[in-house]
Amino acid sequence: MLDHRQAGPTALRMQIGARLRRLREEKGIGRAEAGAAIRGSASKMCRLELGRHGFKVRDVLDLLDLYGLDDEAERESFIELVKEAKRPGWWQSYGDVVPGWFEQYVGLEQSATTIRAYEVQYVPGLLQTFDYARAVIGLEHYDAAYDGLDRRLKVRMARQDVLRRPVSPLRFWAVIDEAALRRPIGGTTTMRAQIEHLITVSELMPNVKVQLLPFAAGGHLALGGPITIVRFAEHDLDDVVYLEQLTGARYPEGKEADRYKEIMDSLAIRAASPARTIVLLKEMLKDF
Repeated sequence: MLDHRQAGPTALRMQIGARLRRLREEKGIGRAEAGAAIRGSASKMCRLELGRHGFKVRDVLDLLDLYGLDDEAERESFIELVKEAKRPGWWQSYGDVVPGWFEQYVGLEQSATTIRAYEVQYVPGLLQTFDYARAVIGLEHYDAAYDGLDRRLKVRMARQDVLRRPVSPLRFWAVIDEAALRRPIGGTTTMRAQIEHLITVSELMPNVKVQLLPFAAGGHLALGGPITIVRFAEHDLDDVVYLEQLTGARYPEGKEADRYKEIMDSLAIRAASPARTIVLLKEMLKDF
């Protein structure tokens, strides 16, 4: 079970939803019937069970009644989780610069044990240097006021703390397309420092694995955009596939999600090994 002291509200909601889904399925109750029990619909139940909607204590108790769960200790366990999940994560104080669709992902990221990511446009946010991140955010939000840019930068840098957690730091496995490293974001000095940072984390952080996908690898199915796969310690929680777009994000499920996992596996096979990547990055420095 997830440690409530470390898990963020998003992962806790997912845990509650997974436990409720298991109880519902054990009783052979459909989502429509369960939704009606909490004055909602089947679609609301779907969102709840996926952890994409906040829980009310009353609704959880009504569902437990419907599912015939009368064990007081288990009922109290559910209520404790609901209360914990209502506590805001640190990133929620930046709601003015973190859109709702991205806030959910940050919540997943902060509670994950492992994240696998493929990037074609930029260096992954968790591995960006301060100056590189500032340049990227400046491009993405060129019309924002300075304080907005500054607050976005603070969020991006704070997100990286998961890599340095004293207990169970996030395991991050990034496949970066060569195009992202050949594009001089922020100028040559910034780009050189960014590549040096990738070399440093690759050599010194055992929980970070970086693979370069060179142009020589040819075309592949992920050229359309980034892919992120989030994994949690709780065995009842499925991996989450996250596809970020310009002004939103998608979370494919079922066979579509499985397809993206297969694509990620193929990218890791075609990319240079972590050791070879360090050599290639050092060679790349000569061009900056």
